[in-house]
Amino acid sequence: MGVVVPVLLAVFAALSNALATVLQRRAALTVPQSDRFRPGLVLDLLRRPVWVAGIVAVIAAGAGQAAALATGPLALVQPLFVLELPLALLIASLASRRRLPVALWRAVAAVVLGLGVAMAAASPSGNRTHVPLDRWLPALAAAVAAVVLLAAAGSRRPPGRARAGCFGAATALCYALTAALMKSAVLVLTDHGIGAFLTTWQTYAFAATGICALLMLEHAMQGGPLVASQPALTLGDATVSVALGMLLYEEDLRAGWWLVPQLLGVALICAGVLSLARIPPDAEGRTLPAGAV
Repeated sequence: MGVVVPVLLAVFAALSNALATVLQRRAALTVPQSDRFRPGLVLDLLRRPVWVAGIVAVIAAGAGQAAALATGPLALVQPLFVLELPLALLIASLASRRRLPVALWRAVAAVVLGLGVAMAAASPSGNRTHVPLDRWLPALAAAVAAVVLLAAAGSRRPPGRARAGCFGAATALCYALTAALMKSAVLVLTDHGIGAFLTTWQTYAFAATGICALLMLEHAMQGGPLVASQPALTLGDATVSVALGMLLYEEDLRAGWWLVPQLLGVALICAGVLSLARIPPDAEGRTLPAGAV
């Protein structure tokens, strides 16, 4: 029961995020394109009802994610968001009423099977309820520096794989850091009430990193093909989240011979995610041209 609740909440959040991805991708393709990093992109998107609907889905995902993080380890909850990519592709395909190719089903099966094997073998445990500031500072400094460097590198690249990959990786870092901060803030809320939640620094820090993640995501979507941005985002979020769970919250993964099925599961996930990213239908229901992926 202790594992079932956070898993179900995380899957709900992944489903909501998948819906948001489909809606936001459709909106991102309707606004003026730019070769430069443009904060005004969000203002353009606010005028698109489809994008606003995507934001509603993001809020629902955030609520599910917060509840999952309050009841389970970061290293358990965040890797489940790997399901977001196959769910997003399935939603887009169903919305377009197109028959899904066999290759897509195989890739989805690889992701789901790999995730199940890896998480069952790792069996994340531990759920520290308080992280002292001296643990936060190095993690925050490293993450912020990496995001700045990736965003700067992406901004200097023309539209294409390198640009999308840089912004996708920056988005992954922001997602993982947001989750880690959110977990701390939600634990303050459950232990000390709304007053403490509104006065703790983690609340405003996760709001700031969440906004940063949103901006990075929109630039990743506009920056280049899905095959470059989505694997970096999906796999990067899971990897960094596991690392933050171990470093900040002292969560444990099973070692010894359990590493063998863990690595097998990770390999299946990577293969499935890469395959999915190479055969995506776009938000309008058409298959992306070969040159786009």
